[in-house]
Amino acid sequence: MLKWIFLVFVFLLLTLLTQTGGVVLLLGWLMARAFGWRKRWKKLLLSFTLYLITSLVIIPHVASIFGREPVEHTEDIMPATWFTVLTNRNYVRPAINKLLVETAKKIKPQGIKLIYLDANFPFFNGFPLLPHLSHNDGRKLDLALVYQNKKGIIIPAKKSRTGYGVYVNPRPGEVNQPQQCKQAGYHQYDFPKYLSLGAVNRELIFSERGTKFLLKALLEHSAIQKIFIEPHLKSRLRLTDDRIRFHGCRAVRHDDHIHLQIH
Repeated sequence: MLKWIFLVFVFLLLTLLTQTGGVVLLLGWLMARAFGWRKRWKKLLLSFTLYLITSLVIIPHVASIFGREPVEHTEDIMPATWFTVLTNRNYVRPAINKLLVETAKKIKPQGIKLIYLDANFPFFNGFPLLPHLSHNDGRKLDLALVYQNKKGIIIPAKKSRTGYGVYVNPRPGEVNQPQQCKQAGYHQYDFPKYLSLGAVNRELIFSERGTKFLLKALLEHSAIQKIFIEPHLKSRLRLTDDRIRFHGCRAVRHDDHIHLQIH
């Protein structure tokens, strides 16, 4: 009984984490039984191999049926971590890929590269990409902020191992939305700090010039429906486009990344 409870738990966990991992685990387990493999390491090895083949070879083709494709990787477009790719959290509508390629060309002379975080799963609208509230239809993508060294030179990098959870905090006199949301009882608003897995590139600082240039390049595309960043960053960067909005206290902080959404 405990064995089956454990398998159900792992199935649900992998399904929530990768969308397809639970099904592949089950398939690998059944294949191992058919082959007469009793040793657990053989079952796990078969399941892991099947998962890699499925995720890297099969799913990218099948996802097109659902109108999605992996984020296109180039010299100037890259994931913050390969965990995003290996867990199938890197799928978008083709229009986002087109937008990213065009934006990358515009920002390249400034030394800026597009580092993306979570996107969407490959299949089914409405399937949750936890812990996000809205990454469920292929139309959303998170991008890293832009950072620079103390000399003002832009360095393509992230500030945490996952890309989330290291904030550009409000300055004195700026709207402190995180504090307001937490005081209103939305204690999850600060949750991404627990998802950072540790800070990196501590010597780098937030680049106002670079982040503003990136946001303005994104906003040149009519496909952009909305962009979420914290109100104090919108004010600090002197951005007035109505498509840059506050995401509400039910979400989480957006002074560690940029959330974009297309029509």
